[in-house]
Amino acid sequence: MDITWFGHAAFLFKTKDGIRLLIDPYESGAFGGAIGYGKIDEEADVVITSHAHADHNYTRDIKGSYTLINRAGEFEFKSSRVKTIPVYHDESRGKERGNNLISSIEADGLKVVHLGDLGHQLSRDIVQSLGEVHVLLLPVGGFFTIDARAAAQVMAAIGPRITIPMHYRTDKCSLPISGVEDFLRGKENVLRSGSSTLTVELATLPLEKQIVVLAHAK
Repeated sequence: MDITWFGHAAFLFKTKDGIRLLIDPYESGAFGGAIGYGKIDEEADVVITSHAHADHNYTRDIKGSYTLINRAGEFEFKSSRVKTIPVYHDESRGKERGNNLISSIEADGLKVVHLGDLGHQLSRDIVQSLGEVHVLLLPVGGFFTIDARAAAQVMAAIGPRITIPMHYRTDKCSLPISGVEDFLRGKENVLRSGSSTLTVELATLPLEKQIVVLAHAK
C-alpha cells in the first residue's frame, strides 16, 4: 500500500488491487488562506470525510466517479474494507465542535487507522474494537484536536507499528495549532522520510514501533 500525505489530514491510499482511497480532502485557501496547501484534484474511487468542516470535506476538485463515505458504517471495495466509527471533535461529546469519524481501513493485509479531528481520549471499547493497528494517522497539533501530550497517550493506547503525525502547523498551514516538534520531543525511533509517500507492506513493517514524519505533497 502506498500512503501519500497531501497536507493537514488529507491522505491518498493506493492498494495493490488498484483502489484509490482519499480521506479528509481540504479546501485549498480555506479559513482566509490558513490552509495553504495546493488543490487536491486527484482521481479517487472512495472518498472519506471525517466531519463537515472545510479543511476535511472539500470534494469539488476530486476527479473520477467515487463513493463518498461520511457516516458511520462498514463498507467493502474489492478486497478493501472500511469501517467508520463515530467519536467526537471535542471533550464535550460534540457540544463544542460536533462529531468526528475514525476510519479503519483494511487492505493488502494491513490495517490503517485515521483518527480525523479526534478531540478526546478513546474509550477502552473503541481501542479494543480497532484491534491490531499497523499504521496510525494521528492528529497532534492541538487546539482543534488532541494536543501533543494527549496524542502520545492515544498512540500508546492503540499501539501501532507505524505512526504518521498529521494536522499540525507547517509552512503551508497557519492555523493556531502547534508544529510537529512538540509531539516528537522525547520520542524514540523517529524517521523524517523527506518524502510525501510511504510504501507499507506487512512483511517489512519495522520490528520496533516507529514514527514517520512525511513531507506534504501539496
